[in-house]
Order: sequence, then structure tokens, then C-alpha cells
Amino acid sequence: MTASQRLKEGADPASLAVQRPSRGAIRDRVTLLCRRSRWLPQPESAIVTVPTEPQAAFQELGKIQFDAMDLEGVLGMIAGLAKQTLPYAADVSVTLVRDQQAHTAAFTGELALHLDETQYAHGFGPCLDVAQASGTIHVADMSIETRWPEFTHRALGRGVKSSLSLSLPVQQAVVGALNIYATDANCFDEDAIELARTVASYAAVAIASAHLYETNATLAENMRQAMETRAMIEQAKGIIMAQQHCDAQQAFEILTKQSQHSNRKLRTLATEVVANILSEEG
Repeated sequence: MTASQRLKEGADPASLAVQRPSRGAIRDRVTLLCRRSRWLPQPESAIVTVPTEPQAAFQELGKIQFDAMDLEGVLGMIAGLAKQTLPYAADVSVTLVRDQQAHTAAFTGELALHLDETQYAHGFGPCLDVAQASGTIHVADMSIETRWPEFTHRALGRGVKSSLSLSLPVQQAVVGALNIYATDANCFDEDAIELARTVASYAAVAIASAHLYETNATLAENMRQAMETRAMIEQAKGIIMAQQHCDAQQAFEILTKQSQHSNRKLRTLATEVVANILSEEG
């Protein structure tokens, strides 16, 4: 019924006055709309990062140039993309375990680092368990988790209420885990867990590629140094042959004896022999 119709029926005009909202109510409404549109900062407890499309994250992993990024750089990129891709991820880290010694190789914030190191200090926790086994460990609600009481106590104290840890194969002597911490309980549903597993599988491929590149690069560098060493020794042998009027085998024996007596590497001694001749000629 319109206001004019109500007046005709004898309604009190005062009752028809428009009730204006208070300034406080207007401010609260505008703030709510802005937060929904992400125009204003939200309270820390309400912040949920807008996820990056998974395909975009996987494409970024595929663009890694291993000649321009070492293994730890790759791990840092993986942690960052995991945080951007997985809903409710407050912080992400990558744990590596070598010879029973664990350390955090990459992390997106101090929160993840603190919770990782809590587990290392006590020798147990989801990231350590999954790194040395395989699969996924999902802590849906820290407040009712009983397997790692010290870890869950510290996590709750830092506002972390759930976590995901997924195994990462790195290389034969090293195992690892992708750790995802959230400030909400029961926030990782089956779809989120499956997405995390997919991220971990892509990450494992990138890690393996980075490790293979580093291995091959090291091998190539070792071969280069070996060739340079051999070339230097051959030059030194030629100089000794000319000076001592001996054959190549005798020249090599002279070099090796001098190396042993002076406790210097053969390459170092050969370099000095060549350098001395060059300085005399200069």
C-alpha cells in the first residue's frame, strides 16, 4: 500500500515519515560492501586470499628456466604458487630432510617457518611424518588432533586451526614435504585436498627437473675443469721435456714427484710451471 492510500484511510501522517538510517549504520553498510569488493582491508581473521586459477599456476611452473634458478629458488616459487592457488592457505612451506636432518628450504611467511621448526625441535609432526613416508596428512581441526600435542598446541597459539602436508620426492638422498597451514578448521574439503595433491605432483616434476639440471650442470663443470687440468698438465709436461730432455712419461713422473713432495695438487704445480715460463718470456 502506498503512502497516499494509507493517508486516505486515515493513517497518522507522522507514522509515514521515512526512517533515515543513522550515520553509523550507513558507515557499517558501506564498509561491508567495500570489503565484499575487497576495496578496504579486512580484519586478519577474515582474510582469505583470492586463489589463482590452478592452470595459471601450473603454467608458471612450466615456465621455470632452470639455468637461471637454483633448486631453492624453484622451491620458493612452488611455495608461493601453492599459497596463491589453494583456498584458505594462510602460509606454505617446503620441508627437506637429508640424513635425518630436516630444514625449511622455502616458506611464504614466518608462521609456516615457526610451525615447521616446532616439529623439527620435537622430532615429530605431520610434515616430518609425510616427508619420510608418502601420501597426504590432513589435520582438519587442531583443537581435536591428538597425534602431535606439542605441535597442535603451538599451532593453535598462532591461530592455525588446520593443515595439509603432502610428500614431495626430491632426489634419492633427500625427501620433502609441501606444508599448507590455514586459520580455519575443516576448510580443506576433498576438492581442495585433490587440488593440493595436483600442485604437489606438478611441484615434484619441477623439483626433479631442477635437480637433474643441477646434476648435469655440475657434471659439465667437472668435465670442463678436468679438461682444463689435463691441458695445463700437458703444457707443463712439454716444458719439462724441453728442459730435462726426457720423454712424456718421465716428465709426468717428475711432475707427480714434485706434487707429492710439496704437498700440492698436480694442477696447481702444472700451472706454476707454465706461469714461470710465461713470466720469463715476458
